Amino acid sequence: MKYYKFLLVGFVSAFFVSSLLFSNLFGNDDSSNKSRLEAYNKLRNAILAVENYYVDEITINEIVDKAISGLLTNLDAHSAYLPPKESQDLRVQTDGEFSGIGIQIALKDGALTIIAPIEGTPGDKAGLKSGDIILKIDDKSTLSMTIDDAVNLMRGKKKTSVTLTIVRKSEAKPLVFKIERDTIDVKSTYAKKIENTNYLYLKVNTFDKKVSQEARDLIHKNNPNGIVLDLRNNPGGLLDQAIELSNLFIKDGVIVSQKGKVKEDNEEFMADGKAEFGDIPLVVLVNGGSASASEIVAGALQDHKRAIVVGEKTFGKGSVQVVLPLDKNDALKLTTARYYLPSGKSIQAVGVTPDIVVYPGSVPQDENDFAIKESDLAKHLQGELEKLDKVDKTTESKPENTINNKNENIITTKDIYNDIQLKSSIDALKILMVMNNKNLINIANK
Repeated sequence: MKYYKFLLVGFVSAFFVSSLLFSNLFGNDDSSNKSRLEAYNKLRNAILAVENYYVDEITINEIVDKAISGLLTNLDAHSAYLPPKESQDLRVQTDGEFSGIGIQIALKDGALTIIAPIEGTPGDKAGLKSGDIILKIDDKSTLSMTIDDAVNLMRGKKKTSVTLTIVRKSEAKPLVFKIERDTIDVKSTYAKKIENTNYLYLKVNTFDKKVSQEARDLIHKNNPNGIVLDLRNNPGGLLDQAIELSNLFIKDGVIVSQKGKVKEDNEEFMADGKAEFGDIPLVVLVNGGSASASEIVAGALQDHKRAIVVGEKTFGKGSVQVVLPLDKNDALKLTTARYYLPSGKSIQAVGVTPDIVVYPGSVPQDENDFAIKESDLAKHLQGELEKLDKVDKTTESKPENTINNKNENIITTKDIYNDIQLKSSIDALKILMVMNNKNLINIANK
């Protein structure tokens, strides 16, 4: 997989961390120093008590590791202590390909929740959905399990399997999925023309390092009159790519800002003023699987009134994690800042609310099927009953809510009517086109 599930902003040295602690302990405020010394003494006494009296043998290094792990885990869902093996796994995940099932997860309301399966990965093909709660991984309960522990359990060698027990809101009992791991290498961006229009459907699956350039090339190649930017089930990725993609459409102003305790973590990211496609009508599709970088893009476009946002409320992952190395190849993954939209609203735990809320499903096929005369009603209903008697009751039809002709270059009318969120986006785009044309006519008449 060529993206990383956290927006990592870099590494700092262990010397910096220890120096920071030292300066905090021996600063100029006497009352603060006394309070700190009392707190550190309390921690030391707790460690000594465990070392001397705990029923099982445990080394001082194990005690300290567990103390650090407990501290980080209790801060928030994304901070964690990374022992040497997990720290190395993190580098592998950040720098290169690895094998897994291709889902993005987070802790939501204390439950291990799937943000989104990545399109085309084993998790997606198996039928995992945004909002699914992972109850068990193989035979291990996920209650009190950290995100990193869960990720490590689901990763593994290609062609090996992992079994997930899932709680899904719409199902009466848990579902079990046995999924074969594979190399995760996702096509981050692709585009299709929308049938009978000069609109472009632009799908961004994840924010890897190529997204903004690929999006730019696809728009130039197709030269559309309007764009539907689909960020559904996009769990995020690189911050700089979220900013660069927004820069293609936003002419000026703040795209996103981050605020933390340390001054260096406070930063505003401004539009670069180029906005190559700043005048093309734009609609953005989001859902509960849209998180992090995709929320930054959708929120910035919405706040600048540059696009209509359609779909469902996004996930609400708007915090920054920094990896701080310690002394023996271990590290801390620590939340150091939060992201804020141009309006000043935080993304964290709130998400982006669409301008037009549309839930997934097929477009209802009305077409006056039941607009029949009263005298014909009994005959019509009898005919419907006879049809039902001939249906094989062991089969169940399921509406298609996704675009299935992935090898084609066209979004067909059938695709559109199988996806009411997409249909609503195209309708909104048509309205934008009418409004733009009206504005051009008014300007020409002045």
